[in-house]
Amino acid sequence: MHTERTNKNIKLLLASTSTVYGSNYLEYLMPELEEFFKDIKQLIFIPFARPAGISHEAYSSLVSRTLTKIGIDVLGLHSCEDPQKALSEAEAIFVGGGNTFVLVHQLYALGLMDSLRQSVLSGSKYLGTSAGSNIAGVSMQTTNDMPILSVPSYATCAWIPFNINPHYLDPNPQSRHKGETRQTRIKEFHVYNQTPVLGLREGSWLRVTGDQIRLCGPHSARLFRKNQEPQEIPPTQLLSFSPNT
Repeated sequence: MHTERTNKNIKLLLASTSTVYGSNYLEYLMPELEEFFKDIKQLIFIPFARPAGISHEAYSSLVSRTLTKIGIDVLGLHSCEDPQKALSEAEAIFVGGGNTFVLVHQLYALGLMDSLRQSVLSGSKYLGTSAGSNIAGVSMQTTNDMPILSVPSYATCAWIPFNINPHYLDPNPQSRHKGETRQTRIKEFHVYNQTPVLGLREGSWLRVTGDQIRLCGPHSARLFRKNQEPQEIPPTQLLSFSPNT
C-alpha cells in the first residue's frame, strides 16, 4: 500500500482514444504500454464509463484479453468486494472510455473519486483513454459527451493543471456543416473559466512523470488558453505552464 502522497509520484499515460482507425483495441499503444507497465503484474480496470446495459464484465474481459499479451493480469473494479482497498493497493489503474458523465457519476456515487485521486498521487500508475483521460484534468467540463446523467461535481482528479479535449477535430474549411466546431466550444468554455484546454488528436497521448508532461504520438496537439491565440504543440514537446496562464 502506498503511503507518501505527492505530485512527484505521478505516472500517467493519457490517450485521446483506445482505438485508431484500422487497428484493434489499444493496438497502436501497445509498444508504449509495454514500456509503461514493464514492472506491473496486475492492473485494476475501472469500466464505469459504459452506460447501464453494457456489461462491465464484458468490457473488463476485452481489456484483460488485450493486456494479457504483455503479461498483465486485469481485475475489474466492479468485481472487488472492497473497491477503495483495491484502489489503494493497486500497482496500476486503467480507466477506459465511454461517457464521462456516466463515469464521474458512478465514481462519486460509490465514493471513489478521492480514492482514485489519492492512489495515483501515492504512486499507482494510471492509464486513461478518452473519458479516462478527461478525469485526469482539473474538471470534466471539456468532454465531448452528452450529459445523460447528472453529476454532483464537475471537479475531477486534477493530476494535470489543465483540461483535455480528447478526439480533438480541427475546423474543416471545406465542410458545409454550420454547427459549432470544437474550437468554438472550447472558446465558449473560456468565457467562464480560466483552465487551459489541450485538444488531443486521435492517435496521440500524454506521458506524465511527476511535473513533466510530454506529448507523444504522430500528431501535434492544440493548446487553448483564455484570451490567447491557440498554440500548436509539436510531438515530443514538453508542456510547461501554470493553470491560470
